[in-house]
Amino acid sequence: MPIYIFLVLLILGFIWWSFYVLREYERAVVFRLGRFTGVRGPGFTFLFPMIEQMERLELRTIVMDVPSQDVISRDNVSVKVNAVIYYRVIDPERAIIQVENFHSATSQLAQTTLRSVLGKHELDDMLAQREKLNSDIQTDLDRQTDAWGIKVSNVEIKHVDIDESMIRAIAKQAEAERERRAKVIHAEGELQASHKLLEAADILGRNQNAMQLRYFQTLQGIAGEKSSTIVFPIPLDFMKSFMQAMEQRKQES
Repeated sequence: MPIYIFLVLLILGFIWWSFYVLREYERAVVFRLGRFTGVRGPGFTFLFPMIEQMERLELRTIVMDVPSQDVISRDNVSVKVNAVIYYRVIDPERAIIQVENFHSATSQLAQTTLRSVLGKHELDDMLAQREKLNSDIQTDLDRQTDAWGIKVSNVEIKHVDIDESMIRAIAKQAEAERERRAKVIHAEGELQASHKLLEAADILGRNQNAMQLRYFQTLQGIAGEKSSTIVFPIPLDFMKSFMQAMEQRKQES
């Protein structure tokens, strides 16, 4: 093979390997002789062979599963918690230069932050206040990863696994809480009923006609029942008047 054909093929090979195509969601951090020169993309980009190198990375949101972590809550309950985080690169330069491997660094930071934040809360909070805990973890992660050019957009706690004995204790606690609420509701109903009865008695006591009408309604209700025995209630006012009449007769005699 003539030497000039070899040189032409070598040049074409260098040119072929020097052109890169970056997709819309990709960026290239370019280094020239080890020095950072800029971020390129998307589209065609050319690198001088053996002089320039690039680190390719994506700007799309990355979904990372956080492995199950052993967490001791503030009320000394041991649970296993796993979560998922959503993050993306917003500054390619810092993501490559400021940290060795931003994927691994973000994963390790997410695990420690998950244990740290959840350890400050009680078990009831972990079960009932997921949204608040998600927000707290996301805020802490986002603040720490900002120096790496990483934006943590969302954190979701997936599972909170509790020991079997603790599940039984929680069930007993929930049952006791339901009984307590039932008793409170019953007591409140009795209190409200007593107030209404007191108001009704006060109104009937001020109006004798209302008292008589109520008396006749009571007799009508008793008469409508299927019973061989009918008891006629006598109002206390009637008995009082009768006793006063008896006393007056004794005094006259």
